[in-house]
Amino acid sequence: MNSMATKSPKVPAPAKLPLAQPLKPEGPNGGDSVVLERRTQKVKPPQMYQVVLLNDDYTPMEFVVVVIQEFFNKDRETATQIMLKIHLDGKGVCGVFSKDVAATKVDQVTEASRKNGHPLQCVSEPVEL
Repeated sequence: MNSMATKSPKVPAPAKLPLAQPLKPEGPNGGDSVVLERRTQKVKPPQMYQVVLLNDDYTPMEFVVVVIQEFFNKDRETATQIMLKIHLDGKGVCGVFSKDVAATKVDQVTEASRKNGHPLQCVSEPVEL
């Protein structure tokens, strides 16, 4: 038996789609037309938090300077200025970060302080604009 097709298969012609017509408003109210308006979304930047070291009477000034240098990447002169502000004003801002980064910095400073036997306190506070 010969099972070969003698005729080529028919390929259906592409369907004819109606051409798009612009909507014409009927009257002053627009009639049946719909107008979409593109709105740009306004995204607020994330809330920032400042990491603050608090003064105490027991933590050595040199240790505070080292902590500021190590965890906040400040040079020795800047770290010393921040340490003096903490000593004189009772607290000093070491840096401003996003919420998660600020929480991590607080944990790192607190752990290093406890590990070295110092009661240095570190907190994060929202930055007020």
